[in-house]
Amino acid sequence: MTRPASCPVDPPEDYAKFRGAELMKVRCPVGMDAWLVTRYADVRAVLSDRTMSSRGASSLHVNPYAGPDEEVHPGSVIQLDGERHSRLRKMVLAEFTVRRVKAMREYVRELVGRHLDAMLARPGTADLVQDFALPIPSLVICELLGVPHADRERFQRQSVALVSTDRTAEQSRQARDELSGYLAGLFTDKQRDPQDDVFSRMITRGEATGDPLTMEELVILGLSLLVAGHETTANMIALSVLVLLEHPEQRDVVLRTPDRAVEELLRYLSVVQFGVLRYATEDVAVGEHTVKAGDWLVAALNSANRDEEAFPGADELDFHRESPRPHLAFGFGAHQCLGQQLARVELQETLTQLFSRVPSLRLAVSPEELEFKHNTLVYGVRQLPITWSR
Repeated sequence: MTRPASCPVDPPEDYAKFRGAELMKVRCPVGMDAWLVTRYADVRAVLSDRTMSSRGASSLHVNPYAGPDEEVHPGSVIQLDGERHSRLRKMVLAEFTVRRVKAMREYVRELVGRHLDAMLARPGTADLVQDFALPIPSLVICELLGVPHADRERFQRQSVALVSTDRTAEQSRQARDELSGYLAGLFTDKQRDPQDDVFSRMITRGEATGDPLTMEELVILGLSLLVAGHETTANMIALSVLVLLEHPEQRDVVLRTPDRAVEELLRYLSVVQFGVLRYATEDVAVGEHTVKAGDWLVAALNSANRDEEAFPGADELDFHRESPRPHLAFGFGAHQCLGQQLARVELQETLTQLFSRVPSLRLAVSPEELEFKHNTLVYGVRQLPITWSR
């Protein structure tokens, strides 16, 4: 399915038609059939159902080189189920408490300010993606995980290879192997000499409780957090800025109530563009349809967040929605995004500082010249040339 050329931040128009029908059987690039779940209520029900396995949650349905029945690696918190998942999730959640995230806000604010200073020192033009949207979440996640800042460019480059659906099997394997080897060395150092970072604390806590994380678990968990921790947020920052450049009348709302504005932007944009995969371990009803044990389902988050039944006027960006329903941009249920509170802080700080300090910000090219990431798991814009008045 393709997005509408007139509004490339909108999801494919076919979703509106599909939401009026029962589940649809679709053929996935990996070569298997799955039920496409498009309604808000149905997507929420599927993601909260413990009989739905998340073993394919790494979006293997759009990776032609993956195997639907491939083994789930220890440490893959987004794919594990039951007790194995709960054990890892509790360890990570302890590092993303409201208190810890609140303590990170000042660091994020200072980081955003420094990048704005550097960008504004230029002759009046910049690429918001490379100069602002990408480096900030990358540096934040490196700070949290204890990754040296000098390695930031490596993670950006290899993360792109991991989330692209155009990559070859060899390119995917090489990027994963390079990152895995690096992380194994990093975590070995942390085992010998723990520092004040997420993984050092998890290593120390696991050893103290007699339930230590294995090196394989640490590496796979590290890969998951590194990619999820900056790829999604970076694309959300760039797309949010683009939308606000096209809706300048909305910027004052962002500055007055950034928390409310960010929630609407998350719903409206829903950057996880190919949905999340679930596997039915037993027969279950989804809406009016019975899904059989052994069937696969694709829960389309961007369709659910544009469902008129849940969000009247869903295709409109509306920062004044009354009693807004919770969006599904971070998923739902047991596998809801671990770092969502940190992502909110990063979005609030980047948008408020950018538009308060640069009120004359505008596109440096026509919107038709922008190139979008149609073949990556996380939707976004490849470059965002911007300019401003001195």
